[in-house]
Amino acid sequence: MTQPLVGKQILIVEDEAVFRSLLDSYLVSLGAITRLAGDGVEALEQIASAMPDLLICDLAMPRMNGLTLVERIRNTGNQMPILVISATENMSDIARALRLGVQDVLLKPIKDLNRLRETVFACLYPSAFNSRVEEEERLFQDWDALVSNPQAAASLLQQLQPPVQQDIAHCRVNYRQLVSADKPGLVLDIAPLSDNDLAFYCLDVTRAGDNGVLAALLLRALFNGLLQEQLARQRQRLPELGILLKQVNQLLRQANLVGQFPLLVGYYHSTLKNLILVSAGLNASLNTGGHQIQVSNGVPLGTLGNTYLNQISQRCDAWQCQVWGAGGRLRLMLSTE
Repeated sequence: MTQPLVGKQILIVEDEAVFRSLLDSYLVSLGAITRLAGDGVEALEQIASAMPDLLICDLAMPRMNGLTLVERIRNTGNQMPILVISATENMSDIARALRLGVQDVLLKPIKDLNRLRETVFACLYPSAFNSRVEEEERLFQDWDALVSNPQAAASLLQQLQPPVQQDIAHCRVNYRQLVSADKPGLVLDIAPLSDNDLAFYCLDVTRAGDNGVLAALLLRALFNGLLQEQLARQRQRLPELGILLKQVNQLLRQANLVGQFPLLVGYYHSTLKNLILVSAGLNASLNTGGHQIQVSNGVPLGTLGNTYLNQISQRCDAWQCQVWGAGGRLRLMLSTE
């Protein structure tokens, strides 16, 4: 299992021993450093000794309840992320907690640990998560309009292109692109999955006409969520990108998007220094300084009901990936901080 919370200190404030232990075990399995408190008084003592990156607290607790604890913390000007997990059915308590500035409220019992993981991730990495949520909402609210207005779809896709240089997941990332100025060609997206890993893909939209642009928008909305779900479910720390591309192929068919969709996807873990690449129809070469590797281009998505892909994995702390196809050429460069 991947550990997206490595190095993050989380204080769990919960008076129920069994649920406290469940939270503790699960967050530790994701790499977090946890501390435990049974009520608000203990929590304030712990905060005074060391500030956590995230506070998770119940509302109903002895000595000092969760609302009083949150109020005490906020009254000092402390804006640490706070996640409330409670069995309360009192909506006024939930509303008060939100007014006090907690990031989110989950109700017990928690039956879906993936939901807990996503919520904790959103509390710790609000900029990455919120921008993605806003993009998804914007996309699906306007999906029918985009299908009927190819020019609007292409314009939206252009607006969503990532900056040519950025620092994410302890890496400096930049890219250079040669494409036609008047129409989309190779579409790049890159985003963090956690503090220690990132994912990216490059899609050639030219071989599927208007459906290529729609496929790029669909992929942008769903790609990171699919990858995070896979990482959460499997035991190994690195993803199987071939499996991910089969899921994407299935989604394209379900969305009735017909055509060929040449796609290259990648994953990089900045702590493990591990890069994974797989191509479905795009030409690519990888330069790690000591090695020059040609990536087998495989078969574009949309061509077959199933995809059969080769995945390469390299350990490196800096690399350059050249990608080319009918839609142009692109060079993506990364170096760790």
